[in-house]
Amino acid sequence: MLDTLKWMALWGFILSLNYYLITLLQWYNYSFIRVLTKHHKRRWHFTHALLPLAVFVLTQLKGWDLAFMVFVGAVQLPALLIWRGNLDKPLVFTPRVGRFFALLLLFLSTDALLAHAYNQSFFGMYLFLIVLVHIAYKALESLISSGYVRLAKDKLRRMKDLHIIAITGSFGKTSVKNYLYQMLQGKYTIYSSLGSVNTLLGLSQDINNNLEESATLYIAEAGARQKGDIKAISKLLAHHYAIITEIGNQHIEYFKNIETIYETKAELLQSPRLIRAFCHENNPLEPFYSGIENRIQPYPGQVRAVNANLEGTSFELFLDNAWIPFETKILGAFSVDNIALAVLVGRYFELATEQLQRLVSKLKPVPHRLHPLHLNDKFIIDDGFNGNLKGMLESVRLASLYPGRKVIVTPGLVESDEESNIALAQAIEEVFDIVVVTGELNAELFTQHLERPQKVFLQDKSQLEQVLQTITFAKDLILFANDAPNYI
Repeated sequence: MLDTLKWMALWGFILSLNYYLITLLQWYNYSFIRVLTKHHKRRWHFTHALLPLAVFVLTQLKGWDLAFMVFVGAVQLPALLIWRGNLDKPLVFTPRVGRFFALLLLFLSTDALLAHAYNQSFFGMYLFLIVLVHIAYKALESLISSGYVRLAKDKLRRMKDLHIIAITGSFGKTSVKNYLYQMLQGKYTIYSSLGSVNTLLGLSQDINNNLEESATLYIAEAGARQKGDIKAISKLLAHHYAIITEIGNQHIEYFKNIETIYETKAELLQSPRLIRAFCHENNPLEPFYSGIENRIQPYPGQVRAVNANLEGTSFELFLDNAWIPFETKILGAFSVDNIALAVLVGRYFELATEQLQRLVSKLKPVPHRLHPLHLNDKFIIDDGFNGNLKGMLESVRLASLYPGRKVIVTPGLVESDEESNIALAQAIEEVFDIVVVTGELNAELFTQHLERPQKVFLQDKSQLEQVLQTITFAKDLILFANDAPNYI
């Protein structure tokens, strides 16, 4: 009986430890380096990884089997369940995660059979077994990923009538993709990549599973965490049209300097089938235009009379040698660049000016990007998916136009620098009556730079709804700015 309980505790220890590890790996694109260097809540590492490992080593060296079983059953498993229950982004059991646990159970079962056959077990070897499982899993996924990419390339090669638009940049990729989809769907059989899918593997899976072979236009985002990522996507897509939106210091902690970001984004221009590239005029990418200068079109071009308020946005764009007025329900002055780009692309694809005006007026906002809502007699601006300084400053400016009390819920900027967060805090200081800071990442900085507003700090968002019910009233404006998950 005692041996059975010991084996159950051992399996519980290994499964719990690896559940924690695979959850963090899923958050950080299955990169151990990013888990170790980018994860902000290091105390979780201690509670769910270092402490269990230390207890395991100590109890096995001392022969304290009962203490080990008590720790796993009374401390490790309950702590993990509580931690998992408080997450707003728990582990998703994708096929990839399923393969990991299947491999882990295979190794555990094989070890148990060998231990039973030889009537002995070496518990110290289980640390090596955990490492071995992750090495085997990494190799298996690399092999599977290569297969997905190869299948996606073959599928695109078969689709002779398909034209492909690829979009990269620091700001506005998803918005531009959605605007283009709405404006071009009447002219083409169009498909755009799902949500914010923008990695090589994600795009490959999306192409294999969701792109219909009857499509004539495919719009895809290209994201990057390191140099070469977009080059790999360009090889996959071999796109006909490239769009590089405005580039800033988003993800600067990965790229280290802005010059590397420019080089990485410019990899989108390396497609062998490139016909036309639309590049934001603020991007200093001229050194990368060599040999394709006649295929580059800067945007947004000449724009004037921009008026952006809580009702919508209007502007004039110089098009076909005339100033053409546009009106939209989309909020935010920064959206003018994205909409002007969509208009220029639409004009390139021979949509009439009057049709473009009508399409712009009917554009629907992208969910969680300056999306206005009226709920329980309160005015909500959902800007949860906006994580760059320029966009967040615009959402603060728009909120300043509201005549009533104003509340902002934000973790601040993530994957950005301290200077940008200070600029954001200074803007918030001038506008909002209440600031709810979610997460710990920028809590100290906001404490230092916010004086006038009432401040509420939440370690995570589990109590956010209750807090808002307590501190807000009818007619309040509530801005949700950058809805980062609890693990940030």
